Amino acid sequence: MTHAMLKGSNVPLKATTVRAVLRWTPGQGVPDVDASALLLGLDGRVRSDEDFVFYNQPRHPSGKVWRLGKKRVAEGLTDTIQTDLSGVESGVGQILLVASADGVTFDRVRSLTIALYDAAADAEPLATFDIRPETGEETALICGELYRRGEGWKFRALGEGYSNGLKGLATDFGISVDESEEASAAAEPASEPAPRTPSLSQPLPPEQPTSAVPQQQPAYGYPASLPTYGYGYPDGSFRLPPQGPQFVGR
Repeated sequence: MTHAMLKGSNVPLKATTVRAVLRWTPGQGVPDVDASALLLGLDGRVRSDEDFVFYNQPRHPSGKVWRLGKKRVAEGLTDTIQTDLSGVESGVGQILLVASADGVTFDRVRSLTIALYDAAADAEPLATFDIRPETGEETALICGELYRRGEGWKFRALGEGYSNGLKGLATDFGISVDESEEASAAAEPASEPAPRTPSLSQPLPPEQPTSAVPQQQPAYGYPASLPTYGYGYPDGSFRLPPQGPQFVGR
């Protein structure tokens, strides 16, 4: 039997592995929606940046929480997070299930729903929750949470919104965001080649005398080289460099 949930309600979970499926109806002007998860310790915050499962880090190091990716189904588009509840570390007290809309407000997302399935059974959903943003200005939503109760787990329907996107939501729970790197990445896309440094022998703009040019800087203010922020892929996604997970906006 499927539980049709209201905001704030909860339901016990007997399944050991669950799929949380976000579904929405695509259309003109409807933004793409991404599913992600935050694993929170007993203090309600992440233990490290590795506890953030999202498009740049699709699998938790424990192997117990991961993204299955997007699919087109008869009802619309889906993005899915799967969790092996039986194997989640004891230090994790709750797992937030999040939807983000890449800077576009959720008032433009139609028929947003989260459905929980027993991953081991091909059956109807265990629970469904129709998510309705409170203001319409949200760009990220906590759709629900998986949380421990005694020896088992429960799911609670939430629908809590953030107007400052996935970055703001993640920061609120302890994820480190490199602001300088994100700002530089936005100003200089990694896909663009670094401009050639002009020689000081080239003519300067009339209003700028040669003496005004710093000895260690190119004549026109471009950096001599650009840092690499991540790896671009043909599908338009963006991956972080291997030295460690930091949030980079999409």
